[in-house]
Amino acid sequence: MQRPVQITFKDIPHSDAVETHIREKVAKLETFYPNIIGCHVTVELPHKHHHQGKLHNVRIDIKVPGSEIVVNRDKHEDIYVALRDAFDAAKRQVEEFGRRQRGDVKHHANNRPSVAEED
Repeated sequence: MQRPVQITFKDIPHSDAVETHIREKVAKLETFYPNIIGCHVTVELPHKHHHQGKLHNVRIDIKVPGSEIVVNRDKHEDIYVALRDAFDAAKRQVEEFGRRQRGDVKHHANNRPSVAEED
């Protein structure tokens, strides 16, 4: 990664354990697409009034050559579950970006027999 990972905590106390977890997740993203330029992860606890517990929101901004991948969702009471879900979505998007950039084409299996095979 060309730029260091940026991690921002909003309305939530800083946690070294969470920061280490985020850095590990970002490092894993680089295994799927090594040309990542930079990554900014924001973890927040919005001040919305819910009947259930407080929900963590995770936003991941990934800068790649010529584009930016943004994941902004996955609210969950458990911060680690919110991070897991957000990074899973980011992984899928990074992999897809890499496939498009390489020109790879997905091939879907055709399970239906052709008309000639039905006779």
